[in-house]
Amino acid sequence: MNQARVIEYEEMLRSAMLSNNIELLEELLSDELIFVNHLGQWLSKEEDINVHRSKSLDIAGMEVLEQEVKLFQELAVTVTKVALNGALATGESIGGEYSYTRVWKDVEGKLKVVSCHCSSSA
Repeated sequence: MNQARVIEYEEMLRSAMLSNNIELLEELLSDELIFVNHLGQWLSKEEDINVHRSKSLDIAGMEVLEQEVKLFQELAVTVTKVALNGALATGESIGGEYSYTRVWKDVEGKLKVVSCHCSSSA
């Protein structure tokens, strides 16, 4: 586990979110994922991926503004602030600054997100 590898996985996740790449999201998210979204809702891996699968959220842009990585044996914690823009399936525009805290775990040589929390930074 090293910082460059964790940042590489963060970038793969960002890319998968932007392109609704379900296969890559399946690989990067742990089956045990607990994701607390910006509304305080708790989502499982399946529920989070279904948001992308159904395209109920279309993320058009996600620019990384700040990022910090902390390493702990087989775990890494990332805190990332992004500028996000996109639209809901209803056509309503969304955007703003959001902060994500993710816990990555090394599972058989691959990193997976086991926990994620998102909050609005604005």
